[in-house]
Amino acid sequence: MSAVLAPASPWAPLRNRVFRMMWIASLASNIGTWMHEVGAGWLMTSLAPDPLMVALVQAAATAPVFLLALPAGALADIVDRRRYLIVSQLWMLVAATLLGVFTLAGATNAALLLLFTFALGVGRAMMMPAWGAVVPELVPRSELASAIALNSMGMNAARSMGPALAGLIVASAGPGAVFMLNALSFLAVIAALKTWQRAPQPSELPAERLLGAVRAGLRYARHSPELRAVLVREAAFFVFASAAWALLPLIVRQELQAGPRTYGLFLACMGVGAVTGALLLPRLHARASRDRVVAGATVLHALALLALAHSGSLVAAGAAMVLIGIAWISVVSSLMTAAQTALPRWVRARGLALFWVFFTGGMAAGSTLWGQVASSTDIPTALTAAAIGALAGIVLTRRYHIGRHDVADLSPSQHWPNPTGHDDVGRDRGPVMVTVEYRIDPARATEFTRLLQRVRRIRRRDGAFMWELFSDVAEPGRMLECFMVESWLEHLRQHERVTVADRELLEAARAFHLGDAPPVVTHLVAETR
Repeated sequence: MSAVLAPASPWAPLRNRVFRMMWIASLASNIGTWMHEVGAGWLMTSLAPDPLMVALVQAAATAPVFLLALPAGALADIVDRRRYLIVSQLWMLVAATLLGVFTLAGATNAALLLLFTFALGVGRAMMMPAWGAVVPELVPRSELASAIALNSMGMNAARSMGPALAGLIVASAGPGAVFMLNALSFLAVIAALKTWQRAPQPSELPAERLLGAVRAGLRYARHSPELRAVLVREAAFFVFASAAWALLPLIVRQELQAGPRTYGLFLACMGVGAVTGALLLPRLHARASRDRVVAGATVLHALALLALAHSGSLVAAGAAMVLIGIAWISVVSSLMTAAQTALPRWVRARGLALFWVFFTGGMAAGSTLWGQVASSTDIPTALTAAAIGALAGIVLTRRYHIGRHDVADLSPSQHWPNPTGHDDVGRDRGPVMVTVEYRIDPARATEFTRLLQRVRRIRRRDGAFMWELFSDVAEPGRMLECFMVESWLEHLRQHERVTVADRELLEAARAFHLGDAPPVVTHLVAETR
């Protein structure tokens, strides 16, 4: 299937005042984050000029994203996202300000630098899933792909500008000034969030508990083929694409015999490619499915890796970095859009948290892998192997399709009536067994069973820990769907989670039922002893 949303202008989301302010503030914040990484790395070379300590600065910044993204996504789904984002920005504001004050006062040591860098990483881990989850609330669905592309473009532009600005500021005013400017960037985000009057999300049920929300997010991912496809394609790309990021400093220093200015220029070339790719994406998506866009961009990335490995000239390597930027944003934006459109509102931040876990995990694992390969062989060999691996990944993951659900309506349908007597059942009672009795034409049993397997994914995805379909051996055509959930409260949450797209599938199953009366539904609650 190649059905996709009608393409929007790449700049269309910026017409929305709230999105425009948040995008500008996010750009400033991302520039501040990259400035911090340069300032912290440079400061550590003065405090503890040991390669391990310098490497720990990067680890302290990125490890929290990998470790805390999923619980952060769960929190973002069960509390008000706007307030949650403000709190995360305040956390990073305090951490960056304290680090700046200590550094300007000459009181920062290696341990404090790692501590505050880790604290900023925690804030970033808390912020990222929620930030992605609010994008569909800010722009129309037709502009979602353009909004995600703009966000990706902003991140790549910040990656290009931040280190260059940080180098100038560190040289003239020291790392402390960089840390204070980073703190100011969080104020810009807070101010933008204050302008957003988020619509209330009504629910008669109490909020999920954190641990249960994490389990619900993992369960959803396990039983959602659409989200699983995104995660598989993501892993297949980033493990190999990380080779360019991991080896670029060594390519500049050892292969091209150049210095830090060339390194900064190459990052700028990638930023130019990212901007170009963001402008091209709406046209690409109008002509091809997301599967083809991701596959084509992966091929482009692989060819650029080969050019980077064997060019031997600054001009050719710079051109390869432009192509890498185009391919990078095309894949990231396409995968992120596919993830967004595969996730209903109630679990969106948790699903995006898994996206970031796979992103950071793939980048970390890939960087380590290609660093080891380059150490054992040489840099061109490592880049060539990564390019071949990326091409193999297209073949190995070709059955995992993304973008087929772009037109699915994942808004709550609210069409399930409350069970009879639900007010008299304690919400903590359980487990609960729900049965749905169908009377169908025995000649259509195979067709019905195949459709009910798709219904099974809905039940399991939205909370059921068991699902079975039974047929009556004494009465052909009598079929009994049975599923169980942990508690009465969890079953009531199933009522809120069913989407318009789910309703269409459930109505298709109900169309098999014979007779004027609807299928008989029963709710059985376990008796406590």
